[in-house]
Amino acid sequence: MTDHRAKVRMYRHGLGDCLLVRLARDGDRDFNILIDCGVILGTKDARAKINAVMENVVAETGNVIDLLVLTHAHGDHVSGFLQAEAIFRKLEVGQVWMAWTEDPDDSFAKSLLDARGRRGAVDALQAVAGQMQAAGDAAAGEKIAGLMDFFGIDDVPFGAAGGRATTEDAVQVARELAPEGKLLYCKPGQDPYRPPGAKARIMVLGPPRDHDLIRKSTPSKKAPETFDMAFDAPAGGPPPGIEGRPFSPLFTIPLDVARAEVKFFQDNYWNQAGASGWRGIDDVGSSALDFAIKLDNDTNNTSLVLAIELDGPGDGGGDAGRDVLLFAADAQVGNWLSWKDVKWTRPEGEASDVEGLDLVRRTIVYKVGHHGSHNATLKDYLLSMERLRIALNPVDEVMAGKKHWDHIPLPSLEEALRKQAKEALVRADENGVKGDDIVEDPLFYEVTV
Repeated sequence: MTDHRAKVRMYRHGLGDCLLVRLARDGDRDFNILIDCGVILGTKDARAKINAVMENVVAETGNVIDLLVLTHAHGDHVSGFLQAEAIFRKLEVGQVWMAWTEDPDDSFAKSLLDARGRRGAVDALQAVAGQMQAAGDAAAGEKIAGLMDFFGIDDVPFGAAGGRATTEDAVQVARELAPEGKLLYCKPGQDPYRPPGAKARIMVLGPPRDHDLIRKSTPSKKAPETFDMAFDAPAGGPPPGIEGRPFSPLFTIPLDVARAEVKFFQDNYWNQAGASGWRGIDDVGSSALDFAIKLDNDTNNTSLVLAIELDGPGDGGGDAGRDVLLFAADAQVGNWLSWKDVKWTRPEGEASDVEGLDLVRRTIVYKVGHHGSHNATLKDYLLSMERLRIALNPVDEVMAGKKHWDHIPLPSLEEALRKQAKEALVRADENGVKGDDIVEDPLFYEVTV
């Protein structure tokens, strides 16, 4: 008999996600799940840190990853597939999961933003940043380039196109790790997956197959769904220029520069020949922040969101005893809102249906979305987590500050997490977090349930 139902190990290698989840199986080794592996561009000794993480993963799992999950194509989630590629290539991987938005054969996914479009947008923004620096506005150019760090990877000099390696290259490595026929592009509400021998099943909540919800990244103005930023803002509202955005207004590119000098924006973001109508951006208020945040948020909102539901006592019938481990990746407002419409009709022959919000309500361990930013945890959803014991936030506030990423983590959200989580809010950048079910190591925090 095992001494645990599940163990969740959150690595502490910097601003980025890497989580090892082990589900107990009677009379057998644990079922090993690795969710993401990355660190933000600009992290000192990034390759060495990621390789140390992966060496620990290998030691803990015996080099076997039964399920490898890539949630979305941001460097702080996928850089490790390149930085520790040699280790990944030697892993025994059972299957690989990605969101449906990464499926090259899905026409809807391609209509949102295909791989070429994503790479093109990054290249365009970097080019404009260089133009601004050359024009004498070095500070703004550097900040714009910094926002694109979500799509770059350190210590890997050459990508598929011969330039700086990008997240597209990392995603391709992850695809190649899947055995033949074992690469799954997941959709919300698909049949639950029960790992062989485990008393648990994995349910997919997001991303939604609705481009309006994928585009909805910021809270509604009249009735915000998230925790507000007034906690640390001047009286009368958020800091000037923020207006619900997670980043500083200093990322602005002059509209005339973006319209006149960057072909990618001309082709894709104004309603003229070749532009996708729903991607069009009005002239009023348009800026590099709009472009960069759109690209960043659209990618975040394609996050693959998993709920791992642990069986209850006895034969596991009904949901009264079933606890949930919730991994929200960097899902933002629209992704979260879509969960209320996800339902499994009498899964595995049960007498009742299972709904997305019920999984949220029964969450006991929550991997905090997007490092605790203001638009990645819905207030009502968090307050409904009546069983929540531990919240895990893979954040590095010092690095976020260096990147000028305001409100990461958001103080009002942190206050709510500390109140809601009965045992602890565990931040990767803080030492000494105590709890009966928490083990601290310089390289990771591990939670046992």
